[in-house]
Amino acid sequence: MCGITAVLSRRASIDPQTMHAGMTSLHHRGPDGRQHWMASDGRVALGHTRLSIIDLATGDQPISNEDRTIHIVVNGEFYDFERVRADLQARGHRFRTKSDSEIALHLYEDYGPECLHHLRGEYAFIIWDERNQRMIAGRDRFGVKPLFYAEHDGALYLASEAKALMAMGVPARWSAEAVYAGGFVLPGERTLFDGVYAVPPGHFLRATREAHRVHQYWDVDYPRDDAPAAPRTDAEYVEGFRAVLEQAVKTRLRADVPVGCYLSGGIDSCAVLGLASLHHDGPIHAYTLTFDGAQYDESAIAKEMAARAGAVYQPIPMTQADLAANFRAAVIQSEIPFINGHTVAKYMLSRAVRESGYKVVLTGEGSDEILAGYPHFRRDMLLHHTEGQDPDETSRLLRELTENNQVSRGLLLPEGDADTGTACTTLLGFVPSWLEAMSGSFGRLRALMRDDFIQPRCGTDVIGSLLASLDVERRLKGRNAVHSALYLWAKTVLPHYILSNLGDRMEMSHSIEGRVPFMDHHVAEYLQRVPVSLKIRGMTEKYILREAVKDVVTTTVYERQKHPFLSPPATLHPDEPLHTLMQDTLRSTTAANVPFLDHKKLVAALDDVARPGADFGHQVVMDQPLTLALSFVFMHEGLGMTS
Repeated sequence: MCGITAVLSRRASIDPQTMHAGMTSLHHRGPDGRQHWMASDGRVALGHTRLSIIDLATGDQPISNEDRTIHIVVNGEFYDFERVRADLQARGHRFRTKSDSEIALHLYEDYGPECLHHLRGEYAFIIWDERNQRMIAGRDRFGVKPLFYAEHDGALYLASEAKALMAMGVPARWSAEAVYAGGFVLPGERTLFDGVYAVPPGHFLRATREAHRVHQYWDVDYPRDDAPAAPRTDAEYVEGFRAVLEQAVKTRLRADVPVGCYLSGGIDSCAVLGLASLHHDGPIHAYTLTFDGAQYDESAIAKEMAARAGAVYQPIPMTQADLAANFRAAVIQSEIPFINGHTVAKYMLSRAVRESGYKVVLTGEGSDEILAGYPHFRRDMLLHHTEGQDPDETSRLLRELTENNQVSRGLLLPEGDADTGTACTTLLGFVPSWLEAMSGSFGRLRALMRDDFIQPRCGTDVIGSLLASLDVERRLKGRNAVHSALYLWAKTVLPHYILSNLGDRMEMSHSIEGRVPFMDHHVAEYLQRVPVSLKIRGMTEKYILREAVKDVVTTTVYERQKHPFLSPPATLHPDEPLHTLMQDTLRSTTAANVPFLDHKKLVAALDDVARPGADFGHQVVMDQPLTLALSFVFMHEGLGMTS
């Protein structure tokens, strides 16, 4: 994994200092080397900061083709690259390096932008094609690797992070519409920053000196419910899933440096570790975050799993003081607000892993997004898959679901009233439970915002705007409720939060490459054809995964219900440093300077959660908007936002 930048100027020559500034801001993504290439006319440039994982000796970038007419910079990994490389060499291509990155360059020579269909992995890349005078910037199918762009002062800028665009001269301004929407329920190309856009997952940007345009090359595609069912038994589905998942894990063990594993008490990371142990030479190092409080700590389960897999177990203790000391640095690196201190914990986990001498880890992110693992998907199953259900039993199960998920109240299940607009019900016939929960959470955040910021936007249908950016007719109509909810989640929270705040940004903050087998498109495409009843069986989530990896995980993990990865809320620990940080920062003049937050409302909310005898549930629910507000304060100050 690395950091990449590019500039395509339509007028003046590019100042080399512009490239240096962008690459310097991405040093954490690539501390092992820094280089850039500039066209002879000075109006096109590519920059690269390198984290060396494969081909440690000759893999520096940018890389050029045989006649030096096509140039590339890559962030990420391409898997199964040796086979692709051999095929390209047989067709006459000559390679300058032994790295996986170079295959994209030669595939582009043969296929143009269609080369994206021949790539497997987590990646973002930028190509300058001199012969055709065009720039192609592609991003992987689920958006594991970030890629941003902006038009400014006669030039197109691209980079792995928004802060690099700002370092190169793009103004640092908030997008009022995106802030109002909360930052996560946004179309794939939108960001929190005015004029800064993301190349959406499964898309590529094509740019010339005249204009640029974004094109889609892949999409999540659940079959319609009236499509003919495959003549397969449950056992056959399970066997097929085991094969494709194990292959995804195996191929991600390929590296020229040691590969470790992040491990929690959940079945996702345990499955990855269990399958990896079958193909790894020697014990795998497994790193586990530990927290104070039995509701949040999974170390005992993780330790048992590590022993089962023959792994070297390394716990990483995490306290409220640790979270407080690192919150500001983590959210500035993320560029996306936090809903919980779990993101700070991942930031510190990556630092500990790097300090232990590792820079590649396998992770379980993305499993819940393709296997319907979260409780809100089970709620949708109960509410909208009602054929043959006893209404009384359904009501009992809904109550049980809520009672079993107290630590994520208002986050993963709806809490209180929420304004979800009308478009969702009109177009889909229902509102996914996660959109209800998210709307409620951001409604509570808006209650902390200035009236003159909120009033011009009252009545905005945030969910309707999201749906307007999607092909509802082809991708959502005729699908069941769970698959529709999964599709919408994959377009929003997955790239905007899960793969960023709990993945790439926190890992790359300390030069750690995270590899995500569940986001392998072969795994995802297989599961898209699996009936929803194999994803949720009764009240058992991720049923097909449990059966597929039963032989490589512990009984404890196999039988355990989904427990979201969360750190203890600051609002529940009034004597701890994270609570003090929240109280002191949100009461300060620094918070008053954020143009959309209302200082008086913040202080009132802080008083309310800190009062003696405050209700536990209310404190848990209010921790989310207050943590979001705290994030915005540090982002505004740390990123140098001007408005």
